[in-house]
Amino acid sequence: MLKLKKFGAISMMLAAALSLTACGGGTSSTSNTQGKTTVSVWHYWDGANADAFDKKVKAFNASHKNIEIKTTNVPNADFLTKLRASATSNTLPDMAIGDLIWMPQMAQIGKSADLKKLLKPEVIDNINPALKNFGSIDGHLVSVPMSANNLAYMYNRTVFKKAGLDPDKPPKTWDELKQMAKQIKDKTGLPGYDLPTEAGDSGEALTWNFQVNLWQAGGEFLKKDNSAAAFNTPAGKKAANFWMDLIKSGVSPYAGWGKFEKGQGGSAQEGSWMVGIWAADPPFEFAAAPLPTPEGGKPSTNLGGEQAMLFNNDDAKVKAAAEFVTWFLQDKQVLDWCESTGFLPATKSAASNAEYRSWVEKKEPRLMPYIEQMATAHTRPNTKLYPQTKRDS
Repeated sequence: MLKLKKFGAISMMLAAALSLTACGGGTSSTSNTQGKTTVSVWHYWDGANADAFDKKVKAFNASHKNIEIKTTNVPNADFLTKLRASATSNTLPDMAIGDLIWMPQMAQIGKSADLKKLLKPEVIDNINPALKNFGSIDGHLVSVPMSANNLAYMYNRTVFKKAGLDPDKPPKTWDELKQMAKQIKDKTGLPGYDLPTEAGDSGEALTWNFQVNLWQAGGEFLKKDNSAAAFNTPAGKKAANFWMDLIKSGVSPYAGWGKFEKGQGGSAQEGSWMVGIWAADPPFEFAAAPLPTPEGGKPSTNLGGEQAMLFNNDDAKVKAAAEFVTWFLQDKQVLDWCESTGFLPATKSAASNAEYRSWVEKKEPRLMPYIEQMATAHTRPNTKLYPQTKRDS
């Protein structure tokens, strides 16, 4: 039976390797027949985001006659499994763009390039500090951001009005949030503030949202070396009590996440991507504001997005891939990418760019709170054990 199991596992690995070859994995050949260095890039974007990325790739290829970027879409659910299988079969792509939180696991593959040796210091220094730190593992810069998002306070203006609240004056503190949420509950019967208390998605939604309040209260999720939990502190208790107060008062029903997005709630801590999703056809009149903070606390939010990791398949390929990343992180490209997708700027200069801010204020002012919060944003722990940590917490 043991031999059969081993044979079955080997068969599955071979099948995965064949499927990767079919979907455009990396190759050992440096150049194509036209003498260009071909760089294979995997990503999971689909729909409008995939179209926008393909447009950027087309523009790069047109302006770089010696390099050709070839993209392959790998479904989100299959991405890590296929990437690991490609490492086993020696068919890694030259670049993989995946969820920020995957980077420590992807680095475990062992062939990631140190971007400190490939990107100019001014390119690296311009990256949002939290996102840059997340990509730094064991003294090496193994990934850099290609997109960014974060969480802010989003609310239903119509519900605010029905509750007798001023929709132009959202809460600025935890106490104000609790008071306004209770007024919404009392006046309309609707939950005032959604909390993701469910343990679905391995607890990620709950953990990602709770970390924001933990940081605002002055706490940390893990110790600096990521070796153990660090939230069993007065700050952790303060954040936990904030959630318990909301739940016990009835303004945040336990396991009630999703009411706000259906137009059946007053407010929620929502991601910047929701602005883009709802912009064309809003389900209700919504607005966004900076996240409320506790008295004596500090502004904070949680960063998400995608990061790029380059693999040392070939010297020419890794240098060409680094040239694409350098080009992609220029202000002109970052801003065009953000305006096309609704993603947030991952570089300091782009986030403070006057033309971009003017564009946001005119086209989509509801993104501005998210952009402002980039300066005080944190990232989740950059450890391969994070998926286990968030389940156990």
